[in-house]
Amino acid sequence: MTDKPTRRELMRPAQLLGIAFAAALFGGLITAMSMGAFQALPGDAIVRAWTVAAIVAGVSFIAVLLGLSMLLLLVPPAEQSETMDRPVLLPREDEPGDSPR
Repeated sequence: MTDKPTRRELMRPAQLLGIAFAAALFGGLITAMSMGAFQALPGDAIVRAWTVAAIVAGVSFIAVLLGLSMLLLLVPPAEQSETMDRPVLLPREDEPGDSPR
């Protein structure tokens, strides 16, 4: 057994949902704080701030989840079981025609 994770192990659905939920939580809290949800404002303003924060959180959850899933579609299925022992975006050294910059 190897200690290097495969691509499939790196991006499981639970991890995708966790990343999207964290981004939605961050966006929602920042929106609520910027609209004054934690200040002493009239009741309508606080309700409006939390409503807009919930909308922003929902939109960011869907956008991050969709964006990450589209990025995962770029990985060919044959490469999903390979172990990751180098950075993904760097070119491989053993390929002919790769010249150092």
